Amino acid sequence: MLEAHDLAARRGSLLLFEGLPIRVPAGQALVVRGRNGSGKTTLLRILAGLSLPAAGRVTWNGRDVARHDASLRADVCFAGHLPALKDELTASENLHALVALAGGHTDRPALRRALVEVGLDTRRNLPARALSQGQRRRIALARLSVGRQRLWLLDEPATALDADGLTLLAALVARHLAQGGTLVAATHQPLALPADRVRVLELG
Repeated sequence: MLEAHDLAARRGSLLLFEGLPIRVPAGQALVVRGRNGSGKTTLLRILAGLSLPAAGRVTWNGRDVARHDASLRADVCFAGHLPALKDELTASENLHALVALAGGHTDRPALRRALVEVGLDTRRNLPARALSQGQRRRIALARLSVGRQRLWLLDEPATALDADGLTLLAALVARHLAQGGTLVAATHQPLALPADRVRVLELG
């Protein structure tokens, strides 16, 4: 269970939001929408323990979330708006690095299966700089596929994905929720999520 109590955030002297309540049980998703600058990314960073709120608190399974909380890190997959890839590394090497950076341990066959699932198997040995933006985004989807984190915090996950990529994203999320995972996604684009497992939060 992810919860926030009377959450507030500022950017400099600007109040982005205040008094925000959030409750996302296991197996459920929260989609955060709002205009540019309304605080969507800031909210995700607070929920991930990467930034401190101006007021309020966040709890994950009943425990307060502290900044850079090591125990939370093992449970959270935070994917920012831009894929965190190194251009000189191959798709396979980037996926391995992303999993390792999150504290995960996955063998090469599992990484290969994840790249197959997202349609990158034939491009697994290409450097990231040779991939399209949509293909780079699919490496992030492979990270979701191979990860074991129970809480996904995704910032604009549909960016640069074509129709097949959006279908793949929806399938990964549906599987995650069916397995008892939790999702918070900030997005301008509609996501095909199970209606009985999702609610929407409008910021701004």
